[in-house]
Amino acid sequence: MSDDEFMMEDAADDEEYDFDYDDDDDAGMEDDAGDVENQYYKAKSLKEENAEGALKAFRTIVDEQPEKAEWGFKALKQMTKMNYLFLHRPDEALATYRELLGYTKSHVTRNYAEKSINNILDYVGGEGKHANISPKVPLDTLEKFYEATRVACEEAKNERLSTKSNLKLAKLWLDRKEYARLQPILKSLHATCAPGNGASSSEDQTKGSLLLELYAIEIQMYSDLKENRKLKEIYNAAMQVKNAIPHPRIMGVIRESGGKMWMMERSWDKASTDLFESFRQYDESGSPQRIQVLKYLVLTYMLMGSEINPFDSQETKPYKNDPQIIAMTSLVSAYQTRDVQEAERILKANRATIGADPFIQYFIDDLLRSLRTQYIVDTIKPYTRMELDHLAKTLNVTRAEAEGLVVSLILDGRIKGKIDQVQGLLVLERFHAEENKKYRAMDSMTTELARLSRAVIAEKVARDGRGGGAWGAGVPAFG
Repeated sequence: MSDDEFMMEDAADDEEYDFDYDDDDDAGMEDDAGDVENQYYKAKSLKEENAEGALKAFRTIVDEQPEKAEWGFKALKQMTKMNYLFLHRPDEALATYRELLGYTKSHVTRNYAEKSINNILDYVGGEGKHANISPKVPLDTLEKFYEATRVACEEAKNERLSTKSNLKLAKLWLDRKEYARLQPILKSLHATCAPGNGASSSEDQTKGSLLLELYAIEIQMYSDLKENRKLKEIYNAAMQVKNAIPHPRIMGVIRESGGKMWMMERSWDKASTDLFESFRQYDESGSPQRIQVLKYLVLTYMLMGSEINPFDSQETKPYKNDPQIIAMTSLVSAYQTRDVQEAERILKANRATIGADPFIQYFIDDLLRSLRTQYIVDTIKPYTRMELDHLAKTLNVTRAEAEGLVVSLILDGRIKGKIDQVQGLLVLERFHAEENKKYRAMDSMTTELARLSRAVIAEKVARDGRGGGAWGAGVPAFG
């Protein structure tokens, strides 16, 4: 971030404050406020060329205000930001941050306090607009910022800010794969986010939104840990939350994880539904993850054997020629024309954009198998027989692999035929298939009639053997 951008951002921050004063105090404060305001902007003007001088000037403002008020709070915000982001003094930033938290109990309104604290926690955790300049600090230092926030929230009885800061901390540990630190926080958040009895509709809606944010973190954790049973459990719970207005990015995360879960289970229809919704939500939130999810969606369409072009929808069409997507677009074209060799060439030439993702790489063999089986189904249509060696050569596989593909198609009922292993042929029941089916049905019926006939004769012989003689013997008369 340039110095000009930093100064513009500070100016924007200055316009967003909101403080509470008693009406009786207003007149007496005007003159003093003018003096301290001048001091504040003079201190800001020193930041570029004399950071130490600026810090001292801000400290003077804090020390000279007997009550915790407007300009002291703003001065502490500036000191915390300077110490952490630009001077890389996290311990000093923590000290001024703790001092700033004390102001949230007096004149600073709850909304402004929450916004200021959330912004600070964002750059401390390497998130938001300052992510690229946020320094790497020890995990214990990060924990101290959040612990200070927790204590201040408890003292101020600000449950909403406490929950939001815990969610930020949970996301921080998730990104750093600190699962041992993460799990106790998740347990605490579940107790906080659970809908309460007698709560208003708006309160339930707020808790529902927070609960979905919590589920999104849990789903990612279980996905990382390969705990598929727990992942599915949390996914199903998330899909049952109705009274919520979550951020689109949160639903993008949940639907992406669901789509990938369904892909692993080979439930292609469910996967395509979730992945399309994930792409739409990421797109709405402006998340770059939409590109990766679009790749998963395109892959799913091919794996399910769909003839629908995934780039025909109005949501996906704008990305058809995106540099990161163009390889997938070409792959779809090769798939739809059943050009196996072109598909293999595309995959080899675009390892960086397609094969670099381990999740996509996991399905490449399935994709090629699907493409090869589709090719066989389309190729054999005009023939009654075909050499397995010819199929193997065309598909760029061994004779045994070609035979395995044909056998799987026969067993799945997608082609009617048999393998002549002596001649190395696929012999198809192309013409007379319906007649053969009818004859087999008639043969089955004849066999069943013969079985029934034998049963009747056997019963008659058994009766005769018991001395019944004629069929009517031994039957009592009625009437």
